[in-house]
Amino acid sequence: MNSVGVLGAGAWGTALAQMLASDGRDVLIWAREEELVEEINAAHTNSLFLPSAKLAETIRATGELEEMAKLDTLLVVTPAQHMGSVLDSMPSHPRDLVLCSKGIEAGTGQLMNHVAKRAAPGSAIAVLSGPTFAHEVAAGLPTAVTLACDDGEAQWDRLAPVIARQAFRPYYSDDVVGAEIGGSVKNVLAIACGVVDGIDLGQNARAALIARGYAEMLRFGEALGARAETLAGLCGLGDLVLTCSSTSSRNFSLGKALGEGQKAAELMAERKTVAEGAHTAPVLVELAARHAVAMPIVTAVYGLLKGDEPRKVVSDLLSRPLRAEQGNAE
Repeated sequence: MNSVGVLGAGAWGTALAQMLASDGRDVLIWAREEELVEEINAAHTNSLFLPSAKLAETIRATGELEEMAKLDTLLVVTPAQHMGSVLDSMPSHPRDLVLCSKGIEAGTGQLMNHVAKRAAPGSAIAVLSGPTFAHEVAAGLPTAVTLACDDGEAQWDRLAPVIARQAFRPYYSDDVVGAEIGGSVKNVLAIACGVVDGIDLGQNARAALIARGYAEMLRFGEALGARAETLAGLCGLGDLVLTCSSTSSRNFSLGKALGEGQKAAELMAERKTVAEGAHTAPVLVELAARHAVAMPIVTAVYGLLKGDEPRKVVSDLLSRPLRAEQGNAE
């Protein structure tokens, strides 16, 4: 049987480990915190990141990357900004790396699949992305995701039996770039929707923001080689709708707090979980400018994170010139 592990024991990594163990499979999960390794192994809980779940006894935790490197398949669920350094620290690499972190590397502007290829040359790369709240996956509620395979159908044939479960259904794609862009851009847009909720602008405004944000996602994705049909699927539109509609989303919650008048620096400092959209926004603005793609909502979120006043940002967006709904000029 293909041996499998999860690199990262945050809420999402822990939920994926629980999902993988739901059929009785042995699953190894790597945690940076020594006390968390001990808790998972002794109490079968993760009170730090996913307190709602009682973990399967077939899940075992380790703090040693050497152990993880012996496995056939790794689901990589470290924070996006640390993924490269963690993979760099592994002595060798398994056959398949399934990237589950959503973001763009600051400094290099690289998508996660490029980071993984740089840090783990020779590994086969896939991307798992879609509308997934960790606590629901851990509870065994029905979930569907995109599994985009860089090595095509041969890799899908290896990975699908490893990942698919009764309540966890992957759909095949070979558009790795599209799967990544959907997951990265939606985090930034979720912050914007949280702001709308925080200043009580209503459901109409949030629906409009989701639709216009999706248009930005499409323009940016197509400029980088993604396919429109990928972004219309689970890893794009599906994930966007979920994370823009609930305080269960860390990015939406961050935006809501910003809309209520709290400061970005203080919010980021006090959070033990990562709102990836805050790290993605500045690099996304830079990449959009480089590719001449208009992304006014993403740019507005970047301004909010730098300290712009939320109502002023919304007013500026509403004051933009009127124009056709479709097209790159925004």
